This record gives sequence, C-alpha cells and structure tokens, in this order.
Amino acid sequence: MEPMLDFAIETAKAAGQLLKSKFGGPLTVDYKGEIDIVTEADRMSEKLILENIGRRYPDHGILSEESPASGRGASFRWLVDPLDGTTNYAHGFPVFCVSMALEREGEVVLGVVNNPMMDETFAARKGSGAFLNGRRLQVSSVRTLTASLLATGFPYDIRSDDNNNLDFFARMARSAQAIRRAGAAALDLCYVAAGRFDGFWELKLKPWDTAAGWLLVTEAGGLVTDIAGRPYGLSSPDILATNGLLHADMIRILQSPA
Repeated sequence: MEPMLDFAIETAKAAGQLLKSKFGGPLTVDYKGEIDIVTEADRMSEKLILENIGRRYPDHGILSEESPASGRGASFRWLVDPLDGTTNYAHGFPVFCVSMALEREGEVVLGVVNNPMMDETFAARKGSGAFLNGRRLQVSSVRTLTASLLATGFPYDIRSDDNNNLDFFARMARSAQAIRRAGAAALDLCYVAAGRFDGFWELKLKPWDTAAGWLLVTEAGGLVTDIAGRPYGLSSPDILATNGLLHADMIRILQSPA
C-alpha cells in the first residue's frame, strides 16, 4: 500500500497546487442546485486526478464528485473530491482542499487530504497511523463539552428540508465552548484527527466527503459513528467524529428530544 499512498499524496498535492494557482481569479460557476455549485476549477482538478489514476492504476474503480462512477466491481476503488469547499473557493474564502481515499474490497485503506493554502497534507494508511506533513497525529484530550471546540456544516437542501441540522446546532451550541462552520467537511475531519477540533458532526454527506477523513480520525485515535452511535459506513446518512472522550455526550445531545 505504500506506493499507492505516495501516489495519492503526490496527486493530491498537484491538484491542490492547481487550485491554488487559480484561486482568486475569474471563474465559471455552474449551479447543480439552488445553492450547490461547481466551478471550472473543480473540473480541472478532477481531470488531473482522474487522468493520473487512469495512467497509474487503469484497473481501479473511481467514484468522484463531478463524474460518473467507473470500474464497477473492481477490487480497488478511489473516492475523490477534487475540490471540497467549492462555495468557499468561488467566493475567495481560502478554506478548501482536495480529498482522495482508496477502498480495497469495500474497506477504506488509505486517505489523503491536501490543504494547499496552508501547505498541509494529511495522510493515513490503515493500521499505520495518521500524519500531517510527516508528523504523527493524535486526537485531542478534551474531556468535557464545555471546554470543546466543535465543527459542523449544513446540507445543500437546508431551505427545503427540515432535516437540516439547525435543531442539532442549536442544542450543541448551548453545550460546547464554541462551534465552527468552515464549509469543508474533509478538512473538519482532518482537524479532529489533528486535535484542532474535538468533535464534528454533519448530515447528508457523500462518500467522497468523508472517506479520507474517516480513516484519518480513526488512525489518530478518534472514534467515528453515525449520530446515533451506530457503526459508520460510506452510505450512512450522517456522521459523528470525535476524540472518543466526547462521543457519548455528543450522542446524548444529538439524540435528545427536540
């Protein structure tokens, strides 16, 4: 797996540098929904990543945000978000990343997230720990919600579906020290792994949003489930990632009556 991890790191960095080079310039923006957008930078980054995978691992499957799935039934499958934080990017807000993960027989075995604006690359291989620019990561040791810094996000259908996280946010805001909503779920998960955030929850994310970050959190000693405490999977409707110490308290609040 080491050559595959090195490949993912190199490819994510290259895509990140492409995004950084285009950041702040004029962009073509298309709408996939009322507030869900895609930019030409998304497509350029995805093209770079998919072409690299195709050249190096032509027998691997790919699930990427902006393209149809390919290679169904392959033993290995890449999960790619070429630009997580598209809305931030389109507005010139410098919080975005490239996320790549690899499944083997349905199990996520490596994950890489590149934050080009901070020159940070998060990387994990199953059973080998999580790292930031080569330095081993460990989740935080915060034990109480009162002292915790949490992160969350809101789904694109926030205007049309009552299952939009606003109720959970209101409950959690009364218990945590503070909550941040930066707009890039993959980075939020990386920051849990790095101990910058103590916990993160969100609804309606896609596999490419969470695959790499999920592995990073667990390899850094954290815990990932759905918001009811059930085992997490890439088809789960929601996610809860913590340092482990806050997990039960966050589940209690998220599952408390409205």
